[in-house]
Amino acid sequence: MKALVIDDEASIREFISSTLRSAGWSVGEAESAERAFELLDTETWSLVFCDVVLGGENGFAILRRFAKVQPRAQVVMMTGHGTAVGALDASSFGAYDYLLKPFGVHEVETIARNVRERLLANRSKKKRAEDAPEFYRSDIELVGRSPAFVEAMKLVGRVSQTNLPVLLTGESGTGKEIIARAIHRRSRRADSAFVPVNCGAIPAELIEAELFGHVKGAFTGADHDRAGLFEEAHQGTIFLDEIAETTTAFQVKLLRALQESEIRRVGESRTRQIDVRVIAASNRDVEVEVEEGRFRQDLFYRLNAVTIHLPPLRERREDILPLVEHFAQRTHLTDEHAVIFSAEALAVLEEYDWPGNIRELENAVVRAAALSDSVVTPKDLPERVRRGGKAKEKEARGKQADAAAEEWITLDEAEKRYVSRVLIYTKGNRQAASRILNVDRKTIDRMIKRHGINLDEIRSMTNKKRR
Repeated sequence: MKALVIDDEASIREFISSTLRSAGWSVGEAESAERAFELLDTETWSLVFCDVVLGGENGFAILRRFAKVQPRAQVVMMTGHGTAVGALDASSFGAYDYLLKPFGVHEVETIARNVRERLLANRSKKKRAEDAPEFYRSDIELVGRSPAFVEAMKLVGRVSQTNLPVLLTGESGTGKEIIARAIHRRSRRADSAFVPVNCGAIPAELIEAELFGHVKGAFTGADHDRAGLFEEAHQGTIFLDEIAETTTAFQVKLLRALQESEIRRVGESRTRQIDVRVIAASNRDVEVEVEEGRFRQDLFYRLNAVTIHLPPLRERREDILPLVEHFAQRTHLTDEHAVIFSAEALAVLEEYDWPGNIRELENAVVRAAALSDSVVTPKDLPERVRRGGKAKEKEARGKQADAAAEEWITLDEAEKRYVSRVLIYTKGNRQAASRILNVDRKTIDRMIKRHGINLDEIRSMTNKKRR
């Protein structure tokens, strides 16, 4: 029943320490990482409250040291500048919890009581030691600090190190594939393939051959043996997006593959062993699909060992402005090409409900940055966003001034600017640009040629910025 409180603010140390002592804990205090390391080497601790930002080493270094030296200690990370990635890093590396300041007596007492119960029941047996993964800093899309998103990231961090199937739910555009990739990167399968599959985009009559493979002559057009996507994902992770779009006939075969860890190529008699972690996703309510007979209950139970719900953007409005900043930064190559969103434009973006979620916000930001030379105003935003926001009054007040200062350009020039910005955003990737612009690859090529856009220059500048 020994607890250690690590924070460079005396008032916070005193608050947490007094609360823990009232709950029957013996408490030690450290004002720095260096002092914490000294106490770590001389005492055994069951519960640790540790601030993320300290003088010298930060709180994550302490968490890392505890994971190696005293892996059974329950470490609670505390921060006044919490982010979703911070919660994900803390959880995936073994932190017991991640608290956003300010917090109250109730939170401290609840954690202390739960840890006490663990100690008394002797259930704290999970070892987090030398093979624990390093923190990942590449989750640039995991932007946000809203409580709903932070809670989802805590669960992502905890489930990553297991081999359990995961079911991701949430509306279209909430970032389910990004979360699936984050789970894979933090798993022990990270060095193997991550294979995404959009089940809704594959015709029902072809999905079995696509996922399980086929042999030559299995059907018309099968002129050679072909391995399926499950074999491609062997020892890695397969992401089955829009799983509720599959037929019940295919679901029977998928269930057997998951239960037996084996697949049979179409037209082949022998089975092949597979070692694959499955992450599935759906924007439908899968339980409703089960009740109405469109999705097999036994497959649902197999897939949802852990369910993670991704909240829509309208339920995490605190994340809109950080996301806007993130997407805007990706649309320019140097500071000289940067765009700034006016306060009026940001107000409109914050008030809009974003039925298309993060994907819709990304497209709106890229479009606005492409059509604006330096400062984005409400007139640069899509009409549906302006119409849906509550900042019309501010927009109307600035309308006359905007009109007077506006630089009228030709439609041809507007198209050139927009296509150029999108190509900068995709680092010269024409296929990605075609998806954003909702046109085919040939149309993109014609636009590039017509406007004389230099792809080599864009790629070169992008590589310089990345270095």
